[in-house]
Amino acid sequence: MSELTVPIRGAEMAVTRLDGSDGAAHSLVWAHGWGQSGQAFLGLAQSFSRMYPSSVVDFPGFGRSKPPPGTWGTADYADAVADWLRSLSPQSLIWIGHSFGCRVGLQMAARHPGLLRGMILIAAAGLPRQRGLLETIKIKARSRVFKLASRLAPNEEARERLRARFGSADYRNAGAMRGILVKVIQEDLTQVASAVACPTLLLYGKQDTETPPEIGERLARLINGADLVVLDGYDHLDILSRGQHQVATQIRKFLDRLA
Repeated sequence: MSELTVPIRGAEMAVTRLDGSDGAAHSLVWAHGWGQSGQAFLGLAQSFSRMYPSSVVDFPGFGRSKPPPGTWGTADYADAVADWLRSLSPQSLIWIGHSFGCRVGLQMAARHPGLLRGMILIAAAGLPRQRGLLETIKIKARSRVFKLASRLAPNEEARERLRARFGSADYRNAGAMRGILVKVIQEDLTQVASAVACPTLLLYGKQDTETPPEIGERLARLINGADLVVLDGYDHLDILSRGQHQVATQIRKFLDRLA
């Protein structure tokens, strides 16, 4: 295992490299979710290290990597990482993403066709949530209250307290990445997903309320030939911890089909 930092379009990205067997059919790229780092995938990556070389990334702004030089969207992340991937040895590249990492993977597959041999997207986000009428009314009412209170707030400190009260945990904790978070969650990747041509496996936890399986059902209809697997008993995060062995089994099956 080795640690390196690679320059990508004015930013730097920390990468953990795991050597696989000589002559491996694929090279795996592990892309974490929002608010996490490559550490979230390290256990899974190590379980494949005897067979496949792996690159476990810390996206710019996460883990050991400093924020990018501008307000990047997922297309910016995809283009920057794609530049680096092209510099690697000419192996078959498999993108394995979780949540935010799936958004970047979708953009990469659509914008750089032929770069990826396949994708495994775990708890993939990127499509607008389908909400019931009551939930929609509550969200809109909360937004109106926040906007009104913000206009009446006497100073920036008071407005920041309102953001902490009304914003999500990701928003409260985003810090310097807040502008990027807002940009990312406003993206609708419907057209992007429909342009994906590489083999794709979609994995979801049945109990995931952040990116529920219905998003996977819609993605499976948009991505030609995509397979959808829903794992019972797991939510958005613990699918990578408690569900690690089941996820690894699905990844192995997918890689075997590509061999």
